Amino acid sequence: MGLARLIGGFVRRNWRAYGPSAVMLFGVALCSVLVPRKVGAMIDGLAAHRLAGHDLTIQLLELLGLGLAIYVLRVAWRLRLYSAAYRLGVELRTRLYARLSAQGPAFYQRQRTGDLMALATNDIDAIEQAAGEAILAGFDGSLTLVMVLGVMFLGVDWRLTTIALLPFPLMALAFWRISSHIHTASHDSLQRFSALNDHVQESLSGVRTLRALGLEGRSSAQFSALAARAADASLRAQKWEAAYEPAVGLTLTAATGLTLGLGGYLVWQGQLTIGSLTSFTMYLGQLIWPMFAAGWVLSLIERGRAALARLQPLLEAPLTVDDHGRVEQLQRGALVLQDVGFAYGGEDGAPVAHRALDGVSLRLEPGQTLGLVGATGAGKSTLLRVLLRQATPQQGSVAWGGHALDRYTLATLRGAISWVPQESFLFSASIAENIALARPGASRAEIEQAARMAAIHDDILRFPQGYDTPVGEKGITLSGGQRQRVAIARSLLADSSLLLLDDALSAVDTGTETRILEHLDELRRTRPELSAIIASHRLSAVVKADLIVVLRDGRIVERGTHEALLARDGWYASQWRYQQLEASLDAI
Repeated sequence: MGLARLIGGFVRRNWRAYGPSAVMLFGVALCSVLVPRKVGAMIDGLAAHRLAGHDLTIQLLELLGLGLAIYVLRVAWRLRLYSAAYRLGVELRTRLYARLSAQGPAFYQRQRTGDLMALATNDIDAIEQAAGEAILAGFDGSLTLVMVLGVMFLGVDWRLTTIALLPFPLMALAFWRISSHIHTASHDSLQRFSALNDHVQESLSGVRTLRALGLEGRSSAQFSALAARAADASLRAQKWEAAYEPAVGLTLTAATGLTLGLGGYLVWQGQLTIGSLTSFTMYLGQLIWPMFAAGWVLSLIERGRAALARLQPLLEAPLTVDDHGRVEQLQRGALVLQDVGFAYGGEDGAPVAHRALDGVSLRLEPGQTLGLVGATGAGKSTLLRVLLRQATPQQGSVAWGGHALDRYTLATLRGAISWVPQESFLFSASIAENIALARPGASRAEIEQAARMAAIHDDILRFPQGYDTPVGEKGITLSGGQRQRVAIARSLLADSSLLLLDDALSAVDTGTETRILEHLDELRRTRPELSAIIASHRLSAVVKADLIVVLRDGRIVERGTHEALLARDGWYASQWRYQQLEASLDAI
């Protein structure tokens, strides 16, 4: 979709704002062209001694009335038109946010956060200006140009008008050349601002790491270099925009010179009055605004086009996980994985990096707990991503309650799953609000009960504001273990059918881990339909699981209960003995 089509559709949908604004702009243009004609008539009347006293006062009051009418109409159409243009910015930001919210992790692996933020701010602002300032300036300038030229041709002298227009084709050529350079410079400016924005976002997010490694100086130098490049690109765009003014000035200077030359001759010959020449000169001065408006409109349009060229690919980017399911209610039943295979890479022609899952087959009945263990990179987190439909397997099938996962809508599927990743994310809100994220209407008693089950209640009470304590951006005021337990409390409060813990107990001590697992067992007794999948490096977290599977290079190499796997004396048994020995040494 081009910029003209985008703005045209928006104008049609908001004609109630643009229509009255156009009428008011027409009134402004009409009043404006009446002023020079009235001034010319007054000068001729004064020169002929026909205008004095009461009549002169009336004429001056009429001029004052025209000025007031122009002022009132200009204020009115600006208020009406700008309020409509801002709605386009709201629409575009809403569309962009909705699209970004629907994208999966694979999309964000190819995008930069700072660039996305720049698109939502600077780029949409440029499109918004094209729908507001560019349209109003273009309409106002075009209307004024047509009316002024019409009055000059028909109401003053066609010969003066013809000779005054001779320099204008050269100005049009200059405008065409300038606008092409502005498009290129504006696109470069937006790109470099995105790079600067991305660096700032990364630096602020990783400020602790930068300080710990003593990299503040290098980061500051990189920022200075990016800021300088962004400033240079913006300056180039501004320089080309500034080129409009000399083109307009030279054109109008040439037109004025030609007009005064021919006009003076016609006055000398008695073919034109001094008042008419004065009116014509004033009309020529009124052409300054349409010319400047043309340059301003071209500048805004080129900025808008450059911004839309960056924004459009994101708005039209296909979803990394299609939401084409029709089943809107979860069916009770077993979760079944049959010969599931998944490999990272392969997107956009990229080579396949490795197979993260290879022929995985599992069955989890309602109310059961599955333990996923294995070395780092074995495929545990990938398997959970497949269940969340953050990744689509290239082979095999996944079904829940008799329906394939992709037959459920994403909202239904993810509403039935509570997921706690290893790196828990908390929002800049209070602890209570973070726990109640999945159930905003939960009572304080329910929130506190979930916190007790996650073994975080006592920690929360030690804070000065208790549950109303703000956690800061990304939960920065809490320790890693506290963030994990708040996230676990959030998942336990949600009314879900499946609980996924992706190494979510890695930052807590073994005693706290034991209490959380005991509370989880209590919850399962009150909610027998709740199933759980616990992926963990620490084998003590899966001891009581109904089924434990050991993954290696994406394949299941061992499966069974804790006792059965110990009797088998494979990887699980050796890892268990090692972790028990490590725990006993730590206790000394």
